[in-house]
Amino acid sequence: MQYHLHGFRAGDPETFAPEPGRPAASQLPDCLDVLIVGCGPAGLTLAAQLAAFPEISTRIVERKPGPIEKGQADGISCRSMEMFNAFGFADTVKRQGYWVNETTFWKADPERPEHIVRTGRVQDVEDGLSEMPHMILNQARVHDMYLSVMARSQSRLVPDYGLEVVDVTTDPQGSDYPVTVTLNRVAETAEVGVADAAETIILRAKYVVGCDGARSGVRRAIGLELKGDFANQAWGVMDILAVTNFPDIRCKTLIQASGGGNIIIIPREGGYLLRFYVELGALGAGQRLARDEVTVDRLIEAVQRTFRPYDFAVKEVAWWSVYEIGQRLTDRFDDVADGSARLPRIFIAGDACHTHSPKAGQGMNVSMGDAFNLGWKLVSVLTGRSAPELLSTYSEERQAVARDLIDFDREWSRIMSERASADAADTGETPKFQRYFVEHGRYTAGMSVAYKPSVLTGEATWQSLAPGFPIGERLHSAPVIRLADAKPMELGETIQADARWRLYAFAPAADPAAEGSATRSLCDYLASDPASPILSHTPAGSDVDATIDVRVVFQQAAKDLALETLPPILLPNKGLLGLVDYEKNFRRDDAPGRDIFQLRGIDRQNGCLVIVRPDQYVAHVLPFNAHEELARFFAGVLLPATAARIPGSETAAA
Repeated sequence: MQYHLHGFRAGDPETFAPEPGRPAASQLPDCLDVLIVGCGPAGLTLAAQLAAFPEISTRIVERKPGPIEKGQADGISCRSMEMFNAFGFADTVKRQGYWVNETTFWKADPERPEHIVRTGRVQDVEDGLSEMPHMILNQARVHDMYLSVMARSQSRLVPDYGLEVVDVTTDPQGSDYPVTVTLNRVAETAEVGVADAAETIILRAKYVVGCDGARSGVRRAIGLELKGDFANQAWGVMDILAVTNFPDIRCKTLIQASGGGNIIIIPREGGYLLRFYVELGALGAGQRLARDEVTVDRLIEAVQRTFRPYDFAVKEVAWWSVYEIGQRLTDRFDDVADGSARLPRIFIAGDACHTHSPKAGQGMNVSMGDAFNLGWKLVSVLTGRSAPELLSTYSEERQAVARDLIDFDREWSRIMSERASADAADTGETPKFQRYFVEHGRYTAGMSVAYKPSVLTGEATWQSLAPGFPIGERLHSAPVIRLADAKPMELGETIQADARWRLYAFAPAADPAAEGSATRSLCDYLASDPASPILSHTPAGSDVDATIDVRVVFQQAAKDLALETLPPILLPNKGLLGLVDYEKNFRRDDAPGRDIFQLRGIDRQNGCLVIVRPDQYVAHVLPFNAHEELARFFAGVLLPATAARIPGSETAAA
């Protein structure tokens, strides 16, 4: 990470100095830019992004009296880990969590149907899919990490607990703060949906985001409903400490037993804790689960029956719950009715707009993806970088992702709940649930999201220049060597959750220092041409990379590259002291299997430009010399700004 940009500062570099003159967050203000409702994964992802911008007044409220401590979701996909890296805590998750390396599959033994037998063992994530692993870590710890990011930000953002949304309305006449929110203080002893009306708080906001779960008050206030049906399956879940001789107890395991009793085992962090998902059986049409009839002892007995011939003794139950599988989805994720020309002011994210079973481990991941998509767009609009129309793309993009999730979850739930045919002769074929898991590995890793062409996502006209960076999909990182200090790293490490666009220039094979080279022509254009997107969209007085962060990856070996010969825009002077940023330039890694040009199929002769959105998705692939197309793309998503002089452009930085 980079720090000391504005002068030496002692102490923890990950704790930012608070914004000067910022008032203490002791009570909610009358007016604010963004109100987030709900401290779940979606709400905290959004809050952590907005907290990095003290000029945006943000608050987050939560009905519960404080942070959660245990239970709930625990699966963290590779894609979410890439996102965590942008927030700065992926390494902490890797250190504290359980790494999912293999998944095993069991079913009823054809010769002894009352026993189970292993049918397969597969690598959980295919090689090369991501630089990040599939992790297991309890949701409470993920929340803690987001809360830490918020508390250490310049905004010093902390949640306001014990507040429940009563009503949300929008002023049709419009104003600076058109959304009115009514909150009630919740008594610590109050039941869900019952608030203590002794204190009512009314505030106004520019935008409100409901991340308040399946019973969302924000969703109800804007007239949306979750549509769909229940799959008529009830499951129990428990986090336990147990002693067993089951051989795969520390592997993610799927068991499809004869006559029911399907089970999913998720080893948890710490080396001892285990999570069990236990099928409780089918429900009739319209039937609801009688929760008071389900006990943790019933779940334990179900595991013991299914585990035969293996022993299973529970020593401690840390947490348990029961749930019904339901796949439901709202028609849209904002408050704008179909056909309306009005711009959105109220949004919903996470379980507030899509619900499904937890067995595929997608709920928390997709919810965080919703918020990561919306966060940078709110920042761009509220800081004047983009027009408010940008916010309409949130519902368009994420509702389609949620629809795919519902379809996947419905089929996966159906397959998992099928009865294993243990009484039939073993044909040697791979069980259906094992085949489906392997076939959809990219989906469960979070890598199947592909945004359609739009103002934010270009057409595939020049995709052949870099087929390994599919337009609309997340940037598939690869190894590079930082030129200034020879540090081996992943290109994806250069992206932080800071709402900036990235322009990666993969230089052609020709000598970049040569007069008239394509690299020099691109840099001259970006630094001095009036049509340059850098000059057009960077506010005066800001660092040159404040809006668009330009990075170059060269093909040459270290001995053939000289830092001092690079154009000034690749060694920009920044900050109050005009210090040189030496971290804009990279070269390919010469080690076998680590050449980014080869790994991603980049055209070596001509090079290419890859535009990456602030949420790490590839927005466009362009020819290296496509200056007009580059300017045209950014003009479609960014507003004009007073062009900033590029410090140091008069003389090369030494």
